[in-house]
Amino acid sequence: MSLPPSRQSPALRRAPQALEVTLLASVFVVAACGLVYELAAGALASYVLGDSILQFSTVIGCYLFAMGVGSWLSRFFERQLPAHFLRIELLVALAGGCLPALLFVANAYMPGAFRLLLYGLVGLVGVLVGLEIPLVMRILKREVALKELVSQVLTFDYLGALAVSVAFPLLLVPQLGLIRTGLLFGLLNAAVAVWALWVFRHELRRFAAHATACALTVAVLGAGFAAADHITTLAEDKFYHEPVVLSASSPYQRIVVTHGRTGHKLFLNGNLQFAQRDEYRYHEALVHPAMAAFGAPRRVAVLGGGDGMAVREILKYPSVESVTLVELDPHMTGLFAADPAMVRLNGGALSSPKLHIVNTDAFQWLQAGDDMSADGPPRVDGAFASPIEGASAPLGGSAPRAAGSVGADMFDVIVVDFPDPTNFSIGKLYTNTFYSLLAQRLSASGYAVIQTTSPLVARQSFWTVAATIESVGLRATPYHANVPSFGEWGFIIASHRPWHMPTALPDGLRFLSPQTVPLLFDFPVDMARVPAQVNRLSNQVLVSTYEREWGRVGQ
Repeated sequence: MSLPPSRQSPALRRAPQALEVTLLASVFVVAACGLVYELAAGALASYVLGDSILQFSTVIGCYLFAMGVGSWLSRFFERQLPAHFLRIELLVALAGGCLPALLFVANAYMPGAFRLLLYGLVGLVGVLVGLEIPLVMRILKREVALKELVSQVLTFDYLGALAVSVAFPLLLVPQLGLIRTGLLFGLLNAAVAVWALWVFRHELRRFAAHATACALTVAVLGAGFAAADHITTLAEDKFYHEPVVLSASSPYQRIVVTHGRTGHKLFLNGNLQFAQRDEYRYHEALVHPAMAAFGAPRRVAVLGGGDGMAVREILKYPSVESVTLVELDPHMTGLFAADPAMVRLNGGALSSPKLHIVNTDAFQWLQAGDDMSADGPPRVDGAFASPIEGASAPLGGSAPRAAGSVGADMFDVIVVDFPDPTNFSIGKLYTNTFYSLLAQRLSASGYAVIQTTSPLVARQSFWTVAATIESVGLRATPYHANVPSFGEWGFIIASHRPWHMPTALPDGLRFLSPQTVPLLFDFPVDMARVPAQVNRLSNQVLVSTYEREWGRVGQ
């Protein structure tokens, strides 16, 4: 039931249509901001805690439950609804806008409190967001019929969510980073509060106090937005224990390169991928037992390994005519092809005329067969932005060029250099389905080599990969090497024919020799084979096994 005109505020009497439109626009903004805070919390949880499916599921569940609590609490707000709406907007702006920055700093300085703070902030923001829409609907009810009210509010609510769900991974995070994205949308929430302050100024009993609160909120969020780079530097240097010299983001991962006393280190989503002081041990062990055993390989594929280190080792064989690098993230290939320090590490391998780059998912590339080629230049962005701070660094130089079509060609050697199976999206690359596709692209006399985590720390996981390879009819030849930054690390050669011990290796290797290669294939008792299940797409047992085994390391 609408209030009679005599009891309506001057703002309502003057422009009821304008008020209706602007309130519905605020619903759009409120929905967009709420979803951004939810996505930011889920992204940070997956970066820090791993297993993106689990983290996003629990964050979304907690957030939706908290929204339900907030909607229920809205029934207790009976008077001064515009004032309540304004105050709630300011609280959402502060709590939601600062959420990524607070979580990032907490992970660096108080890692033990990260999970508690994560769900505490998600719950708080969810309750406040749950209060917003019911209050807007009750304010609009004074001018809009209930039937139209519900449809209009829900329409703008869903449109706001749609816009952000598309923009968040494709535009906001790559260009601004998580911290600036959160603060930007906090400012949008604060803008809605400022709008409410003006429109309902005749109904607010303490206008000056509300105006002061709006000004302070905007000032805090604006200062945070301006200081995002300093916040990131402070937190990342503390977290990684060394200065961060390069950072990049993509829809797939967070890339950080540090430089300290022992050289450069590469981290993906906070997990160490290589350290300059001993990466040669890892990459020589990964590449040469398979390459040298083949003899004179001509066509080689590398799946993963966008840093170019494996390609560097492969190019030490004069017989190699072409190398196809299949790397999901163009930021990786771009960074390690253009940054001078990274180019020195991989010896300029990503600029080799023998190299063909395909920036796509390796699983899809294997499935596509003749339909996917490396024609044309790889998709490489011109600048990198940290998902946290959004600071851009020009690439400089020219991007690596891809040439020639690989189609469904067979390969003499395939090097599989994926990150460990910390979540289901990576775990699919360790399944029997993937290895069945891999076998179809491996020549009858060829060898595929797969990095396979630590057989000492994650013994069950290591032998699960071996059992999975064997389940598709390939032979599995396991071996291991000591890499000080990682400890004992495992590899498995997969082939249609038996693997033969190489008698010669390229000159200039720093770790391997013909005399030491046989030692890699000797497993002591504590790393010997144990019974293991086959890792299938339908069960992904490797992911849970891996998490359980590596989880014991920190206990």
